[in-house]
Amino acid sequence: MSLSPAPAPERPPPGGGDRRGLAPRALQALDRVIEGLGQLTEDASLPRNIRRGAQGALDELNRIGPAMDVKVAGTVGLLDELASDVNLPQHGRTALWGIISQLESLR
Repeated sequence: MSLSPAPAPERPPPGGGDRRGLAPRALQALDRVIEGLGQLTEDASLPRNIRRGAQGALDELNRIGPAMDVKVAGTVGLLDELASDVNLPQHGRTALWGIISQLESLR
């Protein structure tokens, strides 16, 4: 008698953490947020601490475990701190505000 191995746990898709239960519009908004944060992490005209903060926000959204609303709240908090940095160029601040606005629509 041969025992079959237990099925592997279901893994969420890369780039979005646990997406189960999200409406299609919310998935589109989340994809736009992830894309925007990715662009901020690669923007050489932004200070290094802002790029690192954007990467931290991406990591927060991709965490496995907490509910999406908890991840969104944590990400908004991180981005709000970054947006108040005095060394942040205006185009970076505008981009952050746009991302925060999209995240707020997910709540």
